[in-house]
Amino acid sequence: MFVDQVKIYVKGGDGGNGMVAFRREKYVPKGGPAGGDGGKGADVVFEVNEGLRTLMDFRYQRHFKAPRGEHGMSKNQHGRNAKDMIVKVPPGTVVTDAETNEVIADLTEHGQRTVIARGGRGGRGNTRFATPSNPAPELSEHGEPGIERDVVLELKLLADAGLVGFPSVGKSTLLSVVSSARPKIAEYHFTTIAPNLGMVETEDNRSFVLADLPGLIEGAHSGVGLGHQFLRHIERTRVIVHVIDMAAIEGRDPYEDYLTINKELKEYNLRLTERPQIIVANKMEMPGAEENLQTFKEQMKEDYPIFPISAITRQGLRELLFAIADKIEETPEFPLHQEEETGIHRVVYKHEAELTEFVITRDSAGTFIVSGDAIEKLFKMTDFTRDESVRRFSRQLRGMGVDDALREKGAKDGDTVKLLDYEFEFIE
Repeated sequence: MFVDQVKIYVKGGDGGNGMVAFRREKYVPKGGPAGGDGGKGADVVFEVNEGLRTLMDFRYQRHFKAPRGEHGMSKNQHGRNAKDMIVKVPPGTVVTDAETNEVIADLTEHGQRTVIARGGRGGRGNTRFATPSNPAPELSEHGEPGIERDVVLELKLLADAGLVGFPSVGKSTLLSVVSSARPKIAEYHFTTIAPNLGMVETEDNRSFVLADLPGLIEGAHSGVGLGHQFLRHIERTRVIVHVIDMAAIEGRDPYEDYLTINKELKEYNLRLTERPQIIVANKMEMPGAEENLQTFKEQMKEDYPIFPISAITRQGLRELLFAIADKIEETPEFPLHQEEETGIHRVVYKHEAELTEFVITRDSAGTFIVSGDAIEKLFKMTDFTRDESVRRFSRQLRGMGVDDALREKGAKDGDTVKLLDYEFEFIE
């Protein structure tokens, strides 16, 4: 089964908790704090493996949660950093944030890596909080939570040239004749239900990858037929090889077919019209094909080269393959995303948008609800089993202006304030 789009959940590992500990050796008076820091949580890293051809594995595992860092220990021993979680993906995978639709990474080369979800830093132990005024703090931090997000993986095949055309015009037959690929071939529409790739070698020892894409029909860009699922695979190809049934076996007009397919490509993505096209007039061994070709050439407005061939008798294939190889050599790569054009390495980990500190709302029961990235992170990193940590958390809230903001919203002594799943009492 060919899978080329899937949505998964990734979460970087949480940092390890810091420790509250003190030196207790017999002959060390006033030993002082000795709690170590927690280790860093693991990152979720995607790595390209050229042995993979589909996103099938992600059908069965959709949750990727990296391990957390080790907790800090006594005697100032820091916790171990967690080992990164490596997730293998096929070449040609585009990773997009499901919420913002921002492209996180475009992974094309074998061994290429990018961080998709960062792990959290380790919490600090009580040694870090020692000051002259408080030399023995009973205060530590929990580890920072790792970043979690839903991402969409989309596979866009890495082919130099792509075969497009209506169903049953002979695309699969052509691919099977010019390469070692063995696609399923039958006399009915949509025999090809998954893209096929073949390595083609010309007589002068040049080689390129040719993709046979499932047949397009009118309305494919909006979801009619199979074509819309596979139009994404043509986005990476440098040359479009447009196969047309010149014998008009199914009663359609070859020129109308040509216009319809080009309209679908344009509707799907305007930038596909920038790619050079080679027109392949197939089934020239059939009666009526020569006359149709003559009419087709008279109707053509664009200056695309036309190659009459017969995939069955192999007539005209040599010249066609030379022309495709020449066109691929002179055509630069088309970057999928405009920002890729700058810089050498196209994959950059984009940091999260600026954290919103806090937002205060009220529910129907009159409870004040405090939310926000910064305040929730602070809450998760606070150890509420120790009074000193609770006092520090209160000071941090005051410093952020949460108390004043609650008063402005009308909070009175004894009102309930909710943060995540926890409730507090507002005290003046």
